[in-house]
Amino acid sequence: MERLLSTSATDKKQPYVSHQPDATGHIHYSDDEHAMWQALLARQAKQIPNRACPAYLEGLTKLNLSPARIPQLHDIDEVLQATTGWQTAAVPALISFGKFFKLLANKSFPVATFIRRFDDMDYIEEPDIFHEIVGHCPMLTHPAFATFNETYGKLGLNASKEERWFLARLYWFTIEFGLVGKTQDSRRIYGGGILSSPSETVYALNDSSEQQAETQQQAQPEHRAFDLLDVLRTAYRIDHIQPIYYVIDDLDTLFDIVDSDIMGVVKQAMSLGLFEPTYAVEST
Repeated sequence: MERLLSTSATDKKQPYVSHQPDATGHIHYSDDEHAMWQALLARQAKQIPNRACPAYLEGLTKLNLSPARIPQLHDIDEVLQATTGWQTAAVPALISFGKFFKLLANKSFPVATFIRRFDDMDYIEEPDIFHEIVGHCPMLTHPAFATFNETYGKLGLNASKEERWFLARLYWFTIEFGLVGKTQDSRRIYGGGILSSPSETVYALNDSSEQQAETQQQAQPEHRAFDLLDVLRTAYRIDHIQPIYYVIDDLDTLFDIVDSDIMGVVKQAMSLGLFEPTYAVEST
């Protein structure tokens, strides 16, 4: 949901601008932009095999991404259409809640057609094409993940402004920063916000005692069992590596969430309010 939030007014960087397709639907990228894609993909290729969930790795294989060039969206659409009936939709870096929910409800996944700069390689607030294609599209070949996104979009279309802010937390702690696995040994990543961030891919699973000694100078993430009410009451920031991750037992748990009374729990969360944040919180 970081696509829905503007960057800080104090940010001095030149804002990112999405590329527009030509008359044939082809998007042109510079050599430097392709080089960024190459660097990101090569780095992630070394990190994800023992960290990403099997469904993600299977989806990545199906997409058959070029290691040298940023893919064209129609190539991604062919795979998504054949697996779960989804497609991509080229959008600016930041879009409204309404447009975001409408796209998802119609099985169209928004993709911002720009790629990050080298100084934003480890983490970027705006969702770039690497985040969307490498982070999310492999999982969109999985039925539970795809159904969750579609249902989420339909719920959001009919939600009030305040309800949408609570729904944003559900998306954040599942589709963007979700972990899956009943045990620590089986725990893997399925959230695209993690899998598109080279540094967070390593950090998110780094909470075992064996790894603690190697990273004692770095704060350890907290893993919490997924509870819908708790998730909806947990604040987050978009400019931070996450201190908290919620863990589902398996990907079919996403089907269970879809079948639950999500909006009823949203209303309950609204009445209870947010938990005390673990660190300074911007508007979420």
